[in-house]
Amino acid sequence: MSRRGLLIILSSPSGAGKSTLSRRLLDWDPSLSFSVSATTRAPRPGEENGVHYHFVSEEEFKRTVAEQGMLEHAHVFGNFYGSPKAPVEDAISQGRDVIFDIDWQGAQQVVNSSLGQSTLSIFILPPSITELRRRLVSRGQDSDDVIAKRMQKSWDEISHWGSYDHVLVNDDLDVTFERLKTIVEATRLRRLQQPDLVEHVRNLQTEFEELS
Repeated sequence: MSRRGLLIILSSPSGAGKSTLSRRLLDWDPSLSFSVSATTRAPRPGEENGVHYHFVSEEEFKRTVAEQGMLEHAHVFGNFYGSPKAPVEDAISQGRDVIFDIDWQGAQQVVNSSLGQSTLSIFILPPSITELRRRLVSRGQDSDDVIAKRMQKSWDEISHWGSYDHVLVNDDLDVTFERLKTIVEATRLRRLQQPDLVEHVRNLQTEFEELS
């Protein structure tokens, strides 16, 4: 039987581990794909257009939003971010799961969209605020000012944990990943993800009546 794809939403404050967990999911199951977001920010060293992000102008981004071509979008730290809708719709209709590494605002937009029934939302909590800051500093990617802004924003992110289907505390990356895999595998078997079940039950009924 065929399966309808999932929109797997992973959210967390910066540094809690959602990006690492997303990459592990992709390595675990090659059939998964990553939703490549569009953004108006400049590429960082090593980032490739179409791989890490679709880097677009602000004018192009706003035009796509006006044409309802974004599944979700937000304005963060002076730049626009969003998820193009068409490739996601194509993927889930073909039974392929798509991973979203987005914040709570984007998650709410996706859950409330026309694709909401196919979403699986998971929030990743850090073991402590002290550990969260240590991880941000150890990455060596951001200035002290940016780290301070991310820390200020972290509690706002954490405060929305209750709106997610599942919540994992990432105090051990390997353990958290095993739990994440279990959640994904179980949700793939959800009734709504198996559109052929109705026809299968009809066939069972027909067979039952023929044998009666």
